[in-house]
Amino acid sequence: MTIEEAILEKVRDLPLQQRQQVLEFAESLGAPTTGKRPLRSPRGLWAGLEISISEGDIAEIRGEMWKNFPREDI
Repeated sequence: MTIEEAILEKVRDLPLQQRQQVLEFAESLGAPTTGKRPLRSPRGLWAGLEISISEGDIAEIRGEMWKNFPREDI
C-alpha cells in the first residue's frame, strides 16, 4: 500500500466536516510560505532615538550593579 492509498483510506472513514478540514489542511501545505521575518538588530531598534552609550557608561553601571555584591573568599 502506498502512502497515497493509506491517506485516502483514512480520509474515507472520516465524517464530511473532517474531510473538509483535511482538504483545507492539504491546500495550506501547498501554499507558498512567506517565511519568517529576519530579526532586527537592537542597534536598529534605537537608531532614531539618538542614544549613544560609551564603554565608560557601561563600566560605571557595572560598578553600581556589583558594588554591594558580597566579596568574601570561599
